[in-house]
Amino acid sequence: MLLSDLTHKTCLIGLTYFDTDGRVLKQSQLCGSVVNVDAEMGISIELKTAASAEGTSEQPEKPPVFMLPADLSAWFKAPRGRYSDPESGAHITDPDYLVTWDIHKTRDNAEDGQQQWWQWSPRTVPPQVNG
Repeated sequence: MLLSDLTHKTCLIGLTYFDTDGRVLKQSQLCGSVVNVDAEMGISIELKTAASAEGTSEQPEKPPVFMLPADLSAWFKAPRGRYSDPESGAHITDPDYLVTWDIHKTRDNAEDGQQQWWQWSPRTVPPQVNG
């Protein structure tokens, strides 16, 4: 698979954030369509929101875009089904890919105005999906 193969494909993204001691801080799930790929800048995903999933008039003019690293080792063919994110209310049916990343905080106690550093690690084992 090439980066360019992802353009216009749909995906369900699972993100797990860890603190510097390896404890889970939070997990989130996003879904959307790939709108741009760039080997240096990454993969741009136009996110679905609850409003866009239901086609309501509350949909923002321009949907949010989420960036993923340009690493294909975290991308796996998705089994058919309807996936929902209870937190955002967004859902996607029969996405093309499942994508999972672990994001590790690499420094504690950043002072105000200082950047926090995060290390992105692709999960290279296909995710388990409940049937």
